[in-house]
Amino acid sequence: MTSLPPIEHVLSSTADPNSPLAQALAILFEPTPTLFSELVPGLVSHIASRSTPITSYSELIDASLDVIATWDDDLKAQFIAGHPRIGEVKGLSHLSAKEQAATATPPEVLARLAHLNACYEHVYPGLRYITFVNGRSRAAIKDEMEGVLGVEPSLSAGQPSASSIAVVQTGTKEWKDELERAVVDIGKIAQSRLKALGST
Repeated sequence: MTSLPPIEHVLSSTADPNSPLAQALAILFEPTPTLFSELVPGLVSHIASRSTPITSYSELIDASLDVIATWDDDLKAQFIAGHPRIGEVKGLSHLSAKEQAATATPPEVLARLAHLNACYEHVYPGLRYITFVNGRSRAAIKDEMEGVLGVEPSLSAGQPSASSIAVVQTGTKEWKDELERAVVDIGKIAQSRLKALGST
């Protein structure tokens, strides 16, 4: 069973990758290189400079998002790319596997999601599709991704071809909006994980 260390241990942590803070953030977000190299030290500095203390994990997640908001687009994109693709079934953290309901998904939906991920990453260079699943099935997420991409609902594992969909140029408003939406959803995922762990 995954569990979080006591919040008081977390708040007094150093930026060491093995610190209680780093381990807690790895559970709430995902254990990504960017989390350990950027978010953990950034959050240590943020906690030290606050005029009001953090008293809960929920506030710690909000503070993490405040730190992420100061990053440039490339760093934010690296951070969200650390999350697993929708529909992946291997190499998932315990909480990701639970959130994505791996055992309940027909293989044709998984194949469709793999194709939609490829299409999305073609359309939005450098980004990965992130969404707050919130108990929805992968089939529902398939429908959502098709809507985002503007493609017809289907269970085809190869249509339309990714190259047939127009690319959104990196750094444009549309690209930045999609990046920011993903960051917001990562925050929602973290708060949902917190609730699932029975912590505050």
